[in-house]
Amino acid sequence: MAGRRFSLLLGFLLAVTGPGRAASTMPATADDAAAIRQVMDQQQSAWNRGDVAQYMRGYKDAPDTTFVGTSVRKGYRAILDSYRKHYASREQMGRLTFSALDVRLLPGTDGEVRYAAVTGRFHLDRTAHGETSKDDGVFSLLWEKTPDGWKIILDHSS
Repeated sequence: MAGRRFSLLLGFLLAVTGPGRAASTMPATADDAAAIRQVMDQQQSAWNRGDVAQYMRGYKDAPDTTFVGTSVRKGYRAILDSYRKHYASREQMGRLTFSALDVRLLPGTDGEVRYAAVTGRFHLDRTAHGETSKDDGVFSLLWEKTPDGWKIILDHSS
């Protein structure tokens, strides 16, 4: 009986508020963390298809987007060009796996979450190495919530 009442109440609330409003009552932190993880899943899939351009969609297309590895690269185009140079073939790209992801949302003084820090590990399973021989490492990413969704603005991978 209690289960039936709950179902009726839930149905009533959805009918009154509509599905969009019911979804917006979920904590923003859960939605934001899930959105970031989804972008990373999309990046991993794009990389594994050999699609560097799609992989880069996770980065903010801006001149101040920064990648820190063995050197510092500034700007979306410079990062894209570097990926294309260092991973010039499917064999050099291999298969990417992210693991040990930790998404930490960073609310401002107003409580609104506009940035997030993500740490984790990467692994490349591949048969060829170009100029980049590192197959495993750690990363820290700074994400910004933009009108186009969550985007990486700083990537430090080592």
